[in-house]
Order: sequence, then structure tokens, then C-alpha cells
Amino acid sequence: MSLALQQLRIYRHDTCMLSLDCCIAPGEVVSVTGPSGSGKSTLLNVVMGLQELPFRYDGEIMLNGKPLDAVAPHKRNLGMLYQDPLLFEHLTAGENIAFAVPPAARRGQTKTALRDSITAQLDKVGLGDLYTRPVQTLSGGQQARVALLRTLASKPQAVLLDEPFSKLDTTRRAQIRDWVFATLREQQLPALLVTHDNDDVRAAGGRIIEV
Repeated sequence: MSLALQQLRIYRHDTCMLSLDCCIAPGEVVSVTGPSGSGKSTLLNVVMGLQELPFRYDGEIMLNGKPLDAVAPHKRNLGMLYQDPLLFEHLTAGENIAFAVPPAARRGQTKTALRDSITAQLDKVGLGDLYTRPVQTLSGGQQARVALLRTLASKPQAVLLDEPFSKLDTTRRAQIRDWVFATLREQQLPALLVTHDNDDVRAAGGRIIEV
């Protein structure tokens, strides 16, 4: 799996905000850094297909060698992690993850089997007994882990990260950050990280693009 941004230029009206050309390999995390207003979050919106006027772009976005430019956002097979976990507060931790499982992955699987599978995933990150816990009762670090598990449950072919660790306390931040990057490497998912934090960049361990 690879994510390629080929001669990508993003404009606000007629002004070019940023320009980059890179191919992200399986398991690699490429970090994009720059000051506020430089277009970092807009870059992720463009890759997701969520940009709106006055923003536009030229160049090509490729996932596994196939262009995404004409593909609807919900069909791009991209996972996204934001600053906030954005979990569904009316669902439990386990139900949040189950919600993201694609129909194809559910097919032929009983509700009990699906729950057992999700519980096993939660157990791997120290949350095995929290399937039925309302997400609003979880700590910030626990919510961050559930958010990543939900993202991975959707079977993405690449992951975008928009300052996903910025609201965690210092100790928890390092722990969650290392776990996220290790998981992306383990699953061989290309990832694009937007951040202004140098510790995030160093932990990602990949190429750095300054905009």
C-alpha cells in the first residue's frame, strides 16, 4: 500500500498555499510541519476529498497506484485521526469500534463473534474490560486508543493524522504516540501526519516536509 501526492499544489483563491510531491511507503509516517495558516489541515481535507471553496488544488492524489481525485470521500479507504477523538457519546467503547466495521467484514460473522473480536483488540491496548463503558467516562488516553481502533476497524489503506496527540497530557502523549506509530508500522499503513510539535516529528521517524 502506498499514498502518493504527485506535484500537488493547493490554492486559496489564486494564491498557492503549499506545494509538495511525495510518495509515502507502507508503514512510513511522513510529517508535514509549518506555522498556523500554512495549509496543513487543508492538505488533509484535500487528500480526504473534503476541500471547499475558496480552496482548490492541482496535481494528483494516488492510493495504491489509483487516482482518488474523482472518488467520493467515503469511498477513498482513508482513515483519519483528529485532535479530538470524535467518538459517538451515545455508544460504548466497543460499539464505537463496531460502528466502523465495513459490511463486507461483518458478513458471515455473528454479533457474538464480532464482539469477541473487538474485545480482543481492546485487550491488546489494555482496555479489554471496557467494551460496555460509555465513552464519556473514559480518560483522554483511553479515548485516543478507542479512536485509533475505530479508525483501523474501517480497514483503511492509508491514515491521515491531524495533530492527534495535542490534547493529551505530556506523559500520556508519549505513550499513545509511540503506540500509534508502532501500530501503523505493524499494519504497514502509509500515514501523513500534520503537526507543529517537534516531539511528534521525532517519534514518527519518517521524512519531514516543511510548508
